Amino acid sequence: MQPLAQGGRLHEISNIGKDLLGHPQGLFLLFSTELWERFSYYAMRAILVLYLVDKVRGDGGYGLGWPQDDALRLYATFTGLFYLTPLFGGWLADNILGQRKAIYLGGALMAVGQFTLGMPHSWLPGNETILFYAGLTGLVLGNGLFKPNISTMVGDLYKDGDHRRDSAFTIFYMGINLGAFLSAIVVGSVVRYFDGNYQMGFVCAGVGMLISLLLQYLFANKLLGNIGTIPSAKLDKLKLGMKDDEKKAPLTPVERDRIKVILIMGVFTAIFWAGFEQAGGLFNLFAHNFTDRMIGDWEVPTEWFQSLNSLFIFIFAPIVASVWIRCGAREPNSPVKFAMALGFLAIGFLFMIAAVLQVDETTSAKASMLWLVAAYFFHTLGELSLSPIGLSMVTKLAPLRLISLMMGSWFVFTFIGNYTAGMIGSLIGNSEDQNLQLNNVLAIFAGIAFTSVIAGVLLYFMADKLVDWMHGAETKLHTSREEEALEQEMAVTATHEAIKR
Repeated sequence: MQPLAQGGRLHEISNIGKDLLGHPQGLFLLFSTELWERFSYYAMRAILVLYLVDKVRGDGGYGLGWPQDDALRLYATFTGLFYLTPLFGGWLADNILGQRKAIYLGGALMAVGQFTLGMPHSWLPGNETILFYAGLTGLVLGNGLFKPNISTMVGDLYKDGDHRRDSAFTIFYMGINLGAFLSAIVVGSVVRYFDGNYQMGFVCAGVGMLISLLLQYLFANKLLGNIGTIPSAKLDKLKLGMKDDEKKAPLTPVERDRIKVILIMGVFTAIFWAGFEQAGGLFNLFAHNFTDRMIGDWEVPTEWFQSLNSLFIFIFAPIVASVWIRCGAREPNSPVKFAMALGFLAIGFLFMIAAVLQVDETTSAKASMLWLVAAYFFHTLGELSLSPIGLSMVTKLAPLRLISLMMGSWFVFTFIGNYTAGMIGSLIGNSEDQNLQLNNVLAIFAGIAFTSVIAGVLLYFMADKLVDWMHGAETKLHTSREEEALEQEMAVTATHEAIKR
């Protein structure tokens, strides 16, 4: 294989066919693959805590009967690990497997995990907890291989400097949220149809994962070409004309600065997710126990609230993208958008504080569903200002030889946020006194809102320095300092090439 030309990632060695709607066709395959994988994950997440706290019933009961605080701590550990293992999965893909093989292996492990969770308790009586942990292990390990590599492959469809990259991640992100929207509606309906049988919900999630794998197996070679078939560390050496046994070049000053930006932005990302991810835990319990879900004589299933975020993304993602375009030269940079996201998160929790205050001391008068709807709306605006922007940013700033590893590192901050979210949520306690629970919930929501505001203000004032460290990755207008750093990087590369020759 010939060394790659400079200026691109994997694009030069791939035969990815014609464009569709202005983007490579492979983007829509990755969109569909991720759609069904996210369907699988969010279907499981929508019922996980409810399954854990559901009482074991004499008619073959479907829950495990855990206390609320134990369930939320387990939720914290599980969702946290779901975003920690991509660090190792990214390394394996970069150095050994390649992204394509990592996706196949990870998807298979996740499907096995979902179907293990879906095994009826009556099949192996007395071993329900063992099966539960075995299923979660399959999901965690499989996700570690799947998640960082599907996102990286989106960036690999585009040459460096291609202005379509941010737009591509917005489209990809819509696939994620279409899967999430469908999952809560479908799994909530399935569980209700089977009279609270959560095992059928997990089976439903497993079917979604199988569809994801099938799509990738049938169409990847045709629509993605060689993308993801060669470990990126090896590909980086090919690009530089190096042999496999040659040592990697050290990081340049520009690369080190860009990695610093990824790590610093990751800290604020963790703060955002620590608040946002109350959705699957504390919000879920609040909707189930303290929210008036009646519309006439019909009760809205608790799981359906998990779809509000995804529904709002579908409605407002194009509007938000249009607003950024209309801003033109005044469009906020990535750090400012992250600061805005933290502000939107705080506003959402103000609505949840109002919801708690509406519940009376006897808890006979419950909170209106509209408070939850408003909170999910503002949290969605925050997500749109942070999550797709962050994914795109990593593919812009990370060195090629570390691309999947850095994407995995990015998800480590999501791990920190998710784990923190569950641990904070568990502070609700397990008291039978619902007034005490509500007081704990009020303190939690107020604390998250305050922290979000402080973090957002701090990041806003750091924004200019962070953009300076990006060295032109987000704009073609370089300062003199950036031009000097870029010239230094090119000089290092030229010296390396001269030494080889």
